[in-house]
Amino acid sequence: MRVLSGMQPSGALHLGNYFGSMKPNLELSAKADESLFFIVDLHALTSVQDPSLLRQYRCDALVDYLAAGFDPQKTILCYQSDVPAHAELAWILSTVTPMGLLERAVSYKEKVEKGIAASAGLFTYPVLMAADILLYDANVVPVGKDQKQHLEMTRDIAIKFNNAYGDTLTVPEALIREDVAVVPGIDGQKMSKSYGNTIPIFGDESAIKKAIMGIKTDSKGATDSKDPGTCIVYQLHKLFLSVAEQKALAEEYRNGISYGDAKKKLFGTYMDVFGAMRRKRSEFENNPTFVEEVVRDGAKRASAYAGKTMERVRKAVGLL
Repeated sequence: MRVLSGMQPSGALHLGNYFGSMKPNLELSAKADESLFFIVDLHALTSVQDPSLLRQYRCDALVDYLAAGFDPQKTILCYQSDVPAHAELAWILSTVTPMGLLERAVSYKEKVEKGIAASAGLFTYPVLMAADILLYDANVVPVGKDQKQHLEMTRDIAIKFNNAYGDTLTVPEALIREDVAVVPGIDGQKMSKSYGNTIPIFGDESAIKKAIMGIKTDSKGATDSKDPGTCIVYQLHKLFLSVAEQKALAEEYRNGISYGDAKKKLFGTYMDVFGAMRRKRSEFENNPTFVEEVVRDGAKRASAYAGKTMERVRKAVGLL
């Protein structure tokens, strides 16, 4: 089984990224025969147009994933832009992709509503995503429920291409991760950099503490019983705990733990869980030569896969 996934470098890694993508991808890559993970910096150009920021974001994202436990000997790690075939295949696929298919993309409308410029790149984002997947003959693509449509579009594009040019591209299957946590932000909405409601994993300890202490709560008094089912502090804390530990913590909420004490307990757990990861990140950050070697090696290995696919594609369309 060959699995593939990616992360857009558009800001500091946060708790939602970890439980929504990083942790399940780590677990899946351990079971796969082969796995590839891309920092999709070409996609990031639709929202990050400050060159220095993009350079920083993509480097930070790579170091974050190494610190989290991705092993470059077992998983190909690299920047999307270091493999030019992504852009080439995206253009070829765009020539068989119906406009109506792209017009139905929910994510495009949502991003425009959030204020992201309605560029051609944003509109054709699903085509580049399809190229990312189809280049590597990935059998399985793990996606959350919110990305299900994009994977379905990838399948549609691959089938459209194969109908036009013969059986050339592998049609991938989606692995819908039902068990992936939907992580609430400090304001109760889904945690997202675009909402400004995140809790960072790395960076200053003071910033993490400030974010946790700023989690939105209701007006119940310090000794009043709290409902763990609706409390954001509990919903975040339980992500770190076993079932038995969740039940014990929930009982504390019902017995009237103050929100201040609940937030301090969450902060303590947070730092305990991510402490080792934060130390590893500092080590990688202080060893840029190793990180650069990981990127170069990953791009070389990914290009070997991509080159074989592009040879088939170019031959199929008449460019070879």
